[in-house]
Amino acid sequence: MELRELEWFVILARTENVTNAATHLHISQPTMSRALARIERQLGVKLFDRNQNRIRLNKYGEIYRAHAVRAMQELTQGEERIRTLVDPERGVVSLGFLHSFGSWLVPSLLDQYHLVAPLTTFELEGGAADAIVDAVRNGRIDVGFVAPRPNAEDLAWVPLGRELLCLEVPPGDEFADRESITIAEIAGRPMIALGPSYGLRQVVDRLFDEAGLTPTIGIEATELSTLRALVRHGRGIAIVPVPQADQQSPTVTIPISDANAFRFYGAITRNYGPTGTPARAFLEFVTGHFASSDIDREDE
Repeated sequence: MELRELEWFVILARTENVTNAATHLHISQPTMSRALARIERQLGVKLFDRNQNRIRLNKYGEIYRAHAVRAMQELTQGEERIRTLVDPERGVVSLGFLHSFGSWLVPSLLDQYHLVAPLTTFELEGGAADAIVDAVRNGRIDVGFVAPRPNAEDLAWVPLGRELLCLEVPPGDEFADRESITIAEIAGRPMIALGPSYGLRQVVDRLFDEAGLTPTIGIEATELSTLRALVRHGRGIAIVPVPQADQQSPTVTIPISDANAFRFYGAITRNYGPTGTPARAFLEFVTGHFASSDIDREDE
C-alpha cells in the first residue's frame, strides 16, 4: 500500500462518494476504485457497504479510518519535526555538557547565540564526561562540552580554553589561610572527588599521578554542587575549577601552585561534524567566539 492511497481512502471515507473523491484528488474514478480494492484486499475485509451506486463506510472502515487519520497526522508531525531540526534559523541543537559548565559556560554561550539566532532552541543534558562522549558518539547529542580532551579517535575535538584548578576547603581548615598549596601537601588529606567517569576526577588523578602520589579519596560524589556542599560541611577537601567571578561560596579556595594544575576544555562532535545545519551553525559560532577571545588554548 502506498501512502497516497491511504490519503485517498481518508478522502473517500469522508465523502462516501467515489466521483466526488476522485474529482477532489484530480484522479480518475477507476484509479480511485483500484486503490480502494487494493486496500481492502490487503486487509481482507470490505471497508464500505455498497448499495447500487452508493457506498457507505462500515464498522471496519470506521476503525481503519481512525487509524489512518492518526497515521497521517504522525507522519505530518514527523516531517515538520525534521524540517524544524534542519532549519538553520529555527532548528534544534542538542547540547551536552559537564555539570560544572552549566553554571557559567553554557548560559553565557546561549545568551550570546540568542542574539544572532533567536529562533534556535536547545535541548540540554548535563552529565559525566564519559556519558557525554557516549551520547555524542551515538548521535543523541550534537555537540558536547567536556574537559579534558577525551581519548576518542572517532570524535572531533575543538579546543576552547583552559580552566585553572584550586583547592576548596571549609572555613577554619588548617589550609584556609594559605596563599597557595601544592599537590604534595594535599596528598595526605582525605578528599572528596567525583566518580572515575567524570572529567574533573580524571584530571585530579592525572595531577597526583604526575606528582608520583596517590590521592586519598574519602567520598565520591556525582555532582559538583554536592561535592562543594560536602566541603562546606567539613566532610573533606576537594580540587575544583577556580570559581567564576560571579560565583560566591562560603568555602575557601586556594590556588594550586603546581604548573599543571589546570584542565583544557573544548567541544566534541562526531568526526564529520554535527549532522544538522543548526548544530553546525552553533559550533561555528562557538569556535569563532573563543578564537577571538584572549584565552589560553591547547593545540588541536
